[in-house]
Amino acid sequence: MAKKLIVLLIKLIVVFAISACNDAQVSILNVSYDPTRELYIDFNKEFNHYWKEKTGQTIRFSQSHGGSGKQARSIIDGLPAEVATLALAYDIQAIQKAGYIDDVNWQQRLPYNSAPYYSTIVLLVREGNPKNIHDWEDLIRSDVQVITPNPKTSGGARWNYLAALGYAMGKHQDEQAAIEFVTKLYRNVPVLDTGARGSTTTFTERNIGDVLISWENEAYLAIRELEDETFEIVYPSISILAETPVVVIDKIVDRRNTREIAEAYLEYLYSDIGQSIIAKHYFRPRSEQILQQYKDTFPVIPLLTIDDFGGWDRVHEKHFSDGAIFDQIYASKR
Repeated sequence: MAKKLIVLLIKLIVVFAISACNDAQVSILNVSYDPTRELYIDFNKEFNHYWKEKTGQTIRFSQSHGGSGKQARSIIDGLPAEVATLALAYDIQAIQKAGYIDDVNWQQRLPYNSAPYYSTIVLLVREGNPKNIHDWEDLIRSDVQVITPNPKTSGGARWNYLAALGYAMGKHQDEQAAIEFVTKLYRNVPVLDTGARGSTTTFTERNIGDVLISWENEAYLAIRELEDETFEIVYPSISILAETPVVVIDKIVDRRNTREIAEAYLEYLYSDIGQSIIAKHYFRPRSEQILQQYKDTFPVIPLLTIDDFGGWDRVHEKHFSDGAIFDQIYASKR
């Protein structure tokens, strides 16, 4: 009897020890869009330090990156993400409609529509700007090859499309003329990668194309990382405010008991440390103080907003759903 009691006590000690280890280390998966890899590598290290000092817990982070639309679909199909940090509110709305996020008003959970940073769309050209590309109008010339990803899979590509469309709408004051402008632009696109990082690789490493329509942060990263090649950023006359929202995936955090960490993780993006890391990686911070510190990096240019196009639901239905305007543009290109 005494031996059985001792064995039972040993088993209980082992169970409690395993539980303690589990409590001391927690896993968090951040499913994000293409160009945020480097940002979250740095941010995760800083948050881990902050959280360990506060609670004693160590977090084991995992990151998943790809085209924003594909990433949203992966979560809907079962990828167990605690948080999603995607390129479009529309992609997170799709996750919410699939039952993974409890609140239809999820954008009100955090400041600035739950977008702790934003970006815009710029033009990246080769050294010396040999094709004299200065604005959207130059992208429809017959001697220019344009690199941009596929709007059907990439959130950044949708921002690219809308920025070009908005420019054309402002110039022509006619929707059909604007669509014809965008059609001419896509006829100059030799390859549509699935995500923004793939298009950057096509332009910078495979040396295809004369101009890359790019996230601002991705353009800066290409200049910084590829020291053997020289590129230049061209700011067009008008671009778009590309808000990139973040959200806790309720269905996953409640199942895994990780809500407290996941919420703190996203809130920390708004801290001074988080905002500084954001700016360091060329995303535009929400903090006016930190934005001012980087005023030479982030010039002020006119920016359209998604509301200028009627909001994401209308934009998706009209431009990116099956058989909509983009599909018609792409079909005409063949």
